[in-house]
Amino acid sequence: MTHLIRFDRIGGPDVLQWVEADLPPPAAGEVRIRHEAVGVNYIDTYHRSGLYPLTLPSGLGQEAAGVIEAVGEGVVDFVPGDRVAYVGGPLGAYSESRNIAASLLVNLPDSLSFEQGAAMMMQGLTAQYLLRRTYRVQPGDTILIHAAAGGVGLIVCQWAKALGATVIGTVSSDEKAEIARQHGCDHTIIYTREPVSARVREITAGEGVPVVYDSIGKDTFMDSLACLRPLGVMVTFGNASGPVPAFEPALLAKMGSLFLTRPTLFHYIARREDLLAMSDELFDVVASGQVRLSINQRYPLKDAAVAHRELEARRTTGSTVLLP
Repeated sequence: MTHLIRFDRIGGPDVLQWVEADLPPPAAGEVRIRHEAVGVNYIDTYHRSGLYPLTLPSGLGQEAAGVIEAVGEGVVDFVPGDRVAYVGGPLGAYSESRNIAASLLVNLPDSLSFEQGAAMMMQGLTAQYLLRRTYRVQPGDTILIHAAAGGVGLIVCQWAKALGATVIGTVSSDEKAEIARQHGCDHTIIYTREPVSARVREITAGEGVPVVYDSIGKDTFMDSLACLRPLGVMVTFGNASGPVPAFEPALLAKMGSLFLTRPTLFHYIARREDLLAMSDELFDVVASGQVRLSINQRYPLKDAAVAHRELEARRTTGSTVLLP
C-alpha cells in the first residue's frame, strides 16, 4: 500500500484528497520508486483546475526524486538502490511510492540532494531549453524574464548571467526584487507599479530586447511584445494569469516582424538522448555553483492543498517541494 494525492473533480485546492491505494509490482520496463521529495509546479494547478483537461479521477504531479526499490522485466539501466529523478509520464508524483517507466528516469548524482533533484527537473530543464535551445542566449544579450523570483525565474537569472547576458526581471514586490537581484538579475521591474515595456525601453536605450520569456500569459502578453526589438523572439511558456487570447498574426509584423513560440518541455525531452544531454548540462551548472537552487517552501505531502494555495496566491519564491 502507498499514500497519494488524488482528485475526482476539478476545482480549487480543496479537491485534493489524501488516500491509500494498492501498489502492484512494477510491470515490464518499469521500476518502483520510493519518493524522497516531490516537486510542485504551476502546471499542477492547471491540471487540478481543469485548464488542462484530464480523465478523472486522477493523481497529480510530474516530478520527483527518490530511490529505486524494485525493477520490472527488461530494465537493465537501473537497479534497486539507485538514486534517481524524473519529470513527465502519467500524473502521480504526489505519492509516497509509484511505478514508472524506467525510460523517464535519470541518475541523480551523489553531489545533489533528493530535494534538489525534485526541485530542478521541470524548472531546471525548462530553463535549459529556454536559454540553450528556444533562443540560444549569447554573451552581450539583454533578456527579459517574467516572474524572475519564481522557480524557473531564479534559475534563468543565474544561468543567463553565467552565459554573459544582462538580465531584466519582473516581480510583484520589493521583497521579490531583492531575491531576484541576489540571483543575478541586473534590473528588476515591479510590474504592480511600473510600466514594463516603458522600463525595458529605458534600460535598453530604446532598442528593446531580443527575447522575452513569459510564463504569465494573458496579463503580460501584449506588453511583452512591446518589449521586443525588431525580429525579436516572444517565448510564451506558461499561463499563470490565464491563456493568451486569440489575436491576428499580422500584429507580429506590425510590431517588428516578431517571432512567437509556445514551447513545452515534453517536446524537448521526448527523445531519451535529449533528456540525458539536457539533464547533464543542468546537473553540471548546479554542481559548479553557477546556479543555486532556492528551495524556499517545504510541505508534508499530505498538505499539497496548502502548497497550491500559497503558489496561486503568489506567496512563494523559488521552488516548492513536498516531503512524503
